[in-house]
Amino acid sequence: MDVLKAIEERRSIREYTGKVPSEETIRSIIEAGRLAPSAGNRQPCRFVVVWDRDKILKIAKASMKFLNKAGVVIVATANPKLDPKWYPVDTGIAVEHMVLAAQSLGLGTCWVGAFDEEEIKKILEIPKEVTVVAILGIGYPKQVPSSTSRKKLSELFFKDRWNNPYS
Repeated sequence: MDVLKAIEERRSIREYTGKVPSEETIRSIIEAGRLAPSAGNRQPCRFVVVWDRDKILKIAKASMKFLNKAGVVIVATANPKLDPKWYPVDTGIAVEHMVLAAQSLGLGTCWVGAFDEEEIKKILEIPKEVTVVAILGIGYPKQVPSSTSRKKLSELFFKDRWNNPYS
């Protein structure tokens, strides 16, 4: 799938069939995350790929209930000491690479930022000094929601100077 088509068709999926993607498919998705750029190539992100159904259920309880039907959950983390300023941005770029890769492979995702960090760290034995940045549910969509409205290009982008709408 063309990357622009993947961006256009991507939706946050909150209903999954429960079918688990293949190892090969998930490897393609995590490879996209591995290839993401980072400030100074520091690569501060680390990811826990969760296949274990009991752990997925515990993660769903500590974050968003709909994750309980995700085929796989990826917990994105980083050690702020490796890059205190840019680790949230670097992690976000890697997660978005995985989101688009999943979309191109026919899977749905939902980026979750609301979670009990201490509980997630306990479930996955994440070290104290590591920060949980995001959780990514991945699976086969039970249904794909319609597109949501977006602001006009001219409201978001300016040409050559502030408040000169890009048209």
